[in-house]
Amino acid sequence: MTPKKGTLRKSSSRSSNKRTKLGRVLVSSAKQIAQHIRGEIELPMKVVRVVPEVDVRAIREGQRLTREEFAERYGLQVRAIQEWEQGRRKPEPAVRAYMLVIKNQPAAVRKALTAA
Repeated sequence: MTPKKGTLRKSSSRSSNKRTKLGRVLVSSAKQIAQHIRGEIELPMKVVRVVPEVDVRAIREGQRLTREEFAERYGLQVRAIQEWEQGRRKPEPAVRAYMLVIKNQPAAVRKALTAA
């Protein structure tokens, strides 16, 4: 017998009284969010610091270095620098942070790298 149009079929794979672990977690989370919105509970917060985008070409050109010189001086790959500068790839957050240090404290970076 086929169900009438517009009626819902009961799922045959699970009975309605069983809940998955994910389902229980989602229901519990939704209840906590509602309590938080009503001001009944405080939820833990995590602060995420995002490293800003950097202009690798401007940093390199600001030091009047070719891609090869920049790569050699700061331990980078020429191909990666080219990809970043041409917008085909974006530097990872750690590389963006490194670029900001290179931009603002190039002598300190050179000193640290030569001391290693």
